[in-house]
Amino acid sequence: MRKKEMMAMLLAGGQGSRLGILTMDKAKPAVAFAGKYRIIDFPMSNCVNSGVDTVGVLTQYQPLTLNQHIGIGVPWDLDTKNGGVSILAPHQREGERGEWYSGTANAIYQNIDYIDACRPEYVLILSGDHIYKMDYAAMLNFHKQNNCDVTIAVLEVTMEEASRFGIMNADENDKIYEFEEKPEHPKSNLASMGIYIFTWDKLRAALIEDNKIHADSDFGKHIIPAMLNDGATLYAYRFKDYWKDVGTIESYWAANMELIRTLPEFNLYEDFWKIYTNSNYQPPMYTGANASVKASIVSEGCQIYGSIEHSVISKSVTVGEGSVIKDSIIMEGCKIGKNVHLDRCIIDQNTVIEDNVSMGGGENTPNELKPNIYNTGITVIGSNTLVPAGIQIGKNCVIYGKTSDEDYIDNKLPSGQSVIIEGAM
Repeated sequence: MRKKEMMAMLLAGGQGSRLGILTMDKAKPAVAFAGKYRIIDFPMSNCVNSGVDTVGVLTQYQPLTLNQHIGIGVPWDLDTKNGGVSILAPHQREGERGEWYSGTANAIYQNIDYIDACRPEYVLILSGDHIYKMDYAAMLNFHKQNNCDVTIAVLEVTMEEASRFGIMNADENDKIYEFEEKPEHPKSNLASMGIYIFTWDKLRAALIEDNKIHADSDFGKHIIPAMLNDGATLYAYRFKDYWKDVGTIESYWAANMELIRTLPEFNLYEDFWKIYTNSNYQPPMYTGANASVKASIVSEGCQIYGSIEHSVISKSVTVGEGSVIKDSIIMEGCKIGKNVHLDRCIIDQNTVIEDNVSMGGGENTPNELKPNIYNTGITVIGSNTLVPAGIQIGKNCVIYGKTSDEDYIDNKLPSGQSVIIEGAM
């Protein structure tokens, strides 16, 4: 393979445990977003829009949905022989015992042979679970202009928020002289976005050296501090556009709802920076004679006979007559029956809600099993779930599996309670 200027390594193996039931059967980057997309579509599209034509996607937790979505990279024009997209699962190297990826840098270390085969001068390290648009080519130009060994994309956050991030302390030229991981008393507000450009020979040497010391080698904890201590040149690249980590139920719900605004901060409709996805042909959306759709995103293949208000509806969803859906996210293939009322709900894919179900009312009682995840009044229904007719469900409830009338007392599920039929949260 001819030598490349830059390739990308996309870390997409995270469980995303704070998304609760939504990541029971898939990795966080495979979770649906904005109706027709999945979270990983955003960094993947950033790569192709930035001219990066070689992408290694590192998977680990529940990779099936993600692997099926990416396929051979056709939607992103990454189905090329000289580069393209490669799915990189944990594997056994010659002479070594196979093992799971145990840290962000360890995952890259385990794929040194793959990177060497691509012969890049620079390697772009990305996370697969953030929503943003970014020109990595501009970041690479900054990297080269400053003769960097490492360039780290940063966001300016409030000083109150800074203790939640890895913080870069830099001089007036943005040259980094100190890195602090979630400091109690931060000295600056330049928060790492987990997006790095490394000069490959420098990163390669650092990975090999750190692997001798840390089995769980991590960029923020180990590689970056070690390179700083060794006198490497690190610069902060300031990013001033929209960026969102949809890592909690509330932030995921809110980010989807933000897209419905008349002038959303994050614009999905720009022709010059498109977001691509694996979207098979779907028939047009159909709205019945008594249907109503207000301030909502409704995707292809939907059949709407009821009322949709301020909601995000994915592909091939059916909403029955008399049903009212407000402030909710309904994922692909769901069947919503007649006279169903949903308020502040997230319904994962291929779920069936039968007639006369009411969901999202009552007191805002945190969930008994997972109060740290379900506590903002949003009820979440897992994928491939069945909710039988006539059930009344409160706030912060969680339902997963083929439930029946016997799973509910007096046809009710009070706020903060759960019904889990298969598996565990």
